[in-house]
Amino acid sequence: MAFGRKPTGQPGEWFYCIKHGKVEEGPECPAKDRLGPYATREEAAHALETAAERNQEWRGDPRWNDDEPEES
Repeated sequence: MAFGRKPTGQPGEWFYCIKHGKVEEGPECPAKDRLGPYATREEAAHALETAAERNQEWRGDPRWNDDEPEES
């Protein structure tokens, strides 16, 4: 773990901090606490909705379905 290290990112990149529940530009928080980058502030504001939609799609995708036994 590197102490004093600042989060990496570029101005104009938008992130959603799941720890603080806020949109940030830059980013401000460590990578472990954020989703992104997103192209716009609005996209970052909907990050949790986007993640939920993608999770639902993946649950229905047979390539990622671990509940079914593998066929030989």
